[in-house]
This record gives sequence, structure tokens and C-alpha cells, in this order.
Amino acid sequence: MSHEFTVFTEIKSGHADAMRDDLATLADASNDQRVHAALRQIGTLHDARHVIFDNDTRHMFASVFDGSWDAYIDDFAKTEVGDRFDKVFSHTEGFPGVKDPGVKDWFVAHQEPARVFVSSYPELTVQQIWKDQRVSEAFQEVLDTPEFRAALENPANAALMATPAFQKLLEEASA
Repeated sequence: MSHEFTVFTEIKSGHADAMRDDLATLADASNDQRVHAALRQIGTLHDARHVIFDNDTRHMFASVFDGSWDAYIDDFAKTEVGDRFDKVFSHTEGFPGVKDPGVKDWFVAHQEPARVFVSSYPELTVQQIWKDQRVSEAFQEVLDTPEFRAALENPANAALMATPAFQKLLEEASA
């Protein structure tokens, strides 16, 4: 089950531009294979976003994740993502560092739970979504082969192809 996490922080005086630069680097790194590997290692992050607002005085970090909040924070500290977190949050007042034993207390002190959190797929985990994507890609590859088209035309498969489940599968695949 997915959960939301939103933190509001005060940006250190004069640090907004440096934070923007670090966020730009973070955005560029989102295509970095090391970051993808770290996110796969964490395996629970659906999405995350950073916003600078109130005339460059405040920062919001919001994310959606699977599992427990404690494990989510712990997992970030173990990867390269944690180092990048430290870089961005170093521009905020009082951030102790993601590996600091007090970081969870700091996050809790700055967290503001959403009053409403809506998800189009609340029961799907990141792991399930990745698996669904792999299965879909593999199935699409099969659908595009001459062998599959030949199997569809083979009279020996007519009973299977007439089943509601197979028809639904073909309908979904063509959607």
C-alpha cells in the first residue's frame, strides 16, 4: 500500500540559488544509471518532488512510497540517493544529514500529513508496477511476432481464442 510523505522546511538565508542548482543536478541525475540502480535498490519510491516557494524562503519535499515510513527513510540513507538528499537538504535550517540518528525526528518535526491523499492505484506497489511493465513489454513482443499471428489463425487454437479470458486479453493488449 502506498503512503504520502510531505515535508516543509525553511531555506537558509541566501541558499535558494544553491538549492536550485543542486535540484537541477538532482533532476539531471534522474537519468543517471547509478541513481536508477539506487532507486531500484530502494524499490519503494513511486514519485518525489521538490518545490521552492514563499519568495525563496521555504522548501517542500513530497513523495509517495510503499511500506513503512521507517524503512523508507532508512533505505534512502543506504544509497546514493541519500547523498543527493543530503546535498539538497543541506540548504535547509537544521537538517542533520540523512545518516544522522536524529534525522527521523527532524523529518517528523517538519512533516505535514496530507489531509487528502488519492492514488489511482493504491494497492499496487512499485515492485508490482515494475513487474506489470516487464510482463506487458514481453507480451507486446510476442504479439508482434509472425508466429503469434500464425497461432491465431490455426484452427487448433480456436477454442482457446473464443474464451472470454483470451478475448479480454486481446482487447486489453490492443487498447
